[in-house]
Amino acid sequence: MFTTRPEIQGTFGAVTSTHWLASASGMAVLEKGGNAFDAAVAAGFVLQVVEPHLNGPAGEVPILIYNAREDRVRVICGQGTAPEAATIQAYRDQGLSLVPGTGLLAAVVPGAFDAWLTMLRDHGTMELADVIEPAIFYASGGHPMLARVAQTIETVSEMFKQDWPTSAALWLQNGSVPKAGALFRNSQLAETYGRIVQESQGAATREARIDKARDLFYRGFVAEAIDKFCRTNEVMDVSGRRHRGLLSGQDMAGWKATYEEPLTYDYRNYTVCKTGPWGQGPVFLQQLALLKGFDLDKMDPNGPDFVHTVIECMKLAFADREAYYGDPDFVDVPVETLLSDAYNDERRKLVGNTASLELRPGSIPGYEGQAERAVPRAAGGAGEADQGAGAGEPTMAHLAEEKGEKRGDTCHVDVIDRWGNMVSATPSGGWLQSSPIIPELGFCLTSRAQMFWLEEGLPASLAPRKRPRTTLTPSMALRDGKPYIAFGTPGGDQQDQWQPIFFLRHVHYGLNLQETIDQPLFHTEHFPGSFYPRASRPGSLAVEANLPSATIEQLQQKGHNVEVMPEWSIGRLCAASRENGVIKAAATPRLMQAYAIGR
Repeated sequence: MFTTRPEIQGTFGAVTSTHWLASASGMAVLEKGGNAFDAAVAAGFVLQVVEPHLNGPAGEVPILIYNAREDRVRVICGQGTAPEAATIQAYRDQGLSLVPGTGLLAAVVPGAFDAWLTMLRDHGTMELADVIEPAIFYASGGHPMLARVAQTIETVSEMFKQDWPTSAALWLQNGSVPKAGALFRNSQLAETYGRIVQESQGAATREARIDKARDLFYRGFVAEAIDKFCRTNEVMDVSGRRHRGLLSGQDMAGWKATYEEPLTYDYRNYTVCKTGPWGQGPVFLQQLALLKGFDLDKMDPNGPDFVHTVIECMKLAFADREAYYGDPDFVDVPVETLLSDAYNDERRKLVGNTASLELRPGSIPGYEGQAERAVPRAAGGAGEADQGAGAGEPTMAHLAEEKGEKRGDTCHVDVIDRWGNMVSATPSGGWLQSSPIIPELGFCLTSRAQMFWLEEGLPASLAPRKRPRTTLTPSMALRDGKPYIAFGTPGGDQQDQWQPIFFLRHVHYGLNLQETIDQPLFHTEHFPGSFYPRASRPGSLAVEANLPSATIEQLQQKGHNVEVMPEWSIGRLCAASRENGVIKAAATPRLMQAYAIGR
């Protein structure tokens, strides 16, 4: 089968990510003797520099790791929590019914920095100075600006000039939008990273130096600059009004990344590993629990039966996300029931021959009322409300712009080394278009709090120190009990739609990694979006134009509201696998910036 790129194969190691410079930087670390954890950190920090419209130093990152020495899969939760002052009443008192999608009110504790450094300290082998050097190199010396970055800056340039002068000073140097391909420098970010490295050098051990760097970020000069900026600046956001931030230095000091066991589901001879219900990861597992009752082997992977069956099961799983998912430190999430055979055997009966136009969460004894409360949010929701400049997260930024929306996006990186260590990470947040630059630091804050509901009593209701129900959802799977594959994609609510499609086609139809990634993709916005303005489009089905025309026609006949998107425009999947010592990797050609490197 023709593929847009070769499936990379080797035995030494592989890095695949959503930007070639990040992949190359990670591979360089492997070449220097670092392991997968060292390489992933290097790639992650470079992504903050070269894809600033997709992630940043004050964003968040959930990470799935397999440590070959420990022979176990674990989750590192790099999702920060809501500030202590972030109560529903605090927002309601300012006349808000939704958390604004931009500005300072949407900020939670930045989680990415501590998550990356926790992984480096506990599982890596190299110094922070060594793995962060490529990021400093590209921030200080410059990197060729992606066309997508320049386009994003252009969409928000007037807002920067009028309302966010600190962002204008960085992104509109000399008062104009940077040109695609021109060298762009973020000297202040390079200085921030350089200062962290320099001031942490005095500690006695590698681990102590990394902990000192963490302390500088969360209890030192970085936290002090964030605290001051939120206290002293009233910033325009998508509500049309100016607001100060609620995030404080005390919030920063009281948080750290944590380890968790993954949620898993056995599908055929695979065990899929995901985050807990503070993210949407279990949606993937629920889809597998529903789909295992269908004979997918007999379906055409690009045929109407496959697309219809998968989409209808997605609708049921995402409906349960709306009704039941939230931070399990605050709410009781019935995960065992949601993934059980008995529950999904009943739910599966709802999949008919025609497209459902309803949000249909399941009813679980002991959780009465939660399903009923989810439905009005989809029916009433925010409808097709104006996104506002810089608001939202993906479907995909370029697809959103076709509808007149301006959204952020996300990144992804997978790494496998010669020792069998694996990393799957999905960094996001701190987008240049979602919050103003903090001038002393050279980066802006995350806007992940927009995923909370300002309504009491819901699993995803806002509360102090609570994690927002993030969409970030890396994946890992074992095959026959052995670690096999790490994969993921940017895409907000679509992440756990494109990833199951990839997984199912790979498992059922024997396509290699690149063949699978190159297949035409599809998704739905049937349920309430996770980002401001929380819109839903019941029955929607976006498909790439290279899906067979007969398939598209039959899907329309089944009642799907089909929206045909340009070829090669949906999804940004990356994947890496290892079996019998052979390492393979692949990356999407979509947007022409993801790349897999290995040998």
